[in-house]
Amino acid sequence: MIFSLFSRLFSNLPRKAYNLSIRGPYGENMKVYMPDREWPEPYKSVIEELKKITDPITGGDILDSGVVAGLEVRGNTLKIWLRFESHAEYNIIGESAIAYSKIIGDIMERFALVKFDNVYVYDLGNNVVGKFEGRRTRPRAE
Repeated sequence: MIFSLFSRLFSNLPRKAYNLSIRGPYGENMKVYMPDREWPEPYKSVIEELKKITDPITGGDILDSGVVAGLEVRGNTLKIWLRFESHAEYNIIGESAIAYSKIIGDIMERFALVKFDNVYVYDLGNNVVGKFEGRRTRPRAE
């Protein structure tokens, strides 16, 4: 909800006129996802990979369907906030809970240990809904 408000407020500004990020309970430096935003270099590969994940409900990618609220890339850690409140809320609807579980699984499959040692997926209540913490003992070969 708060992210759609920010999106509407800043949608008419030129691309470089804003660098909207939120500090506090949503992470040290979470970047609010907006489609036409200029992304810092570490975020670009994550955005490209997220475009390949399909939202089972809309059939589009999870970025275009509005599922991704924000993300944070810091070193070997990726944090993604999804635009839903909790799994319990979607259990009433039924298939949405399955869809969000699939999305979380796809995120983990694409990023955990493949590109990042630690991957955290949050809902808008800042609750962890998906978590992978790798235990690498040697540096990653780039």
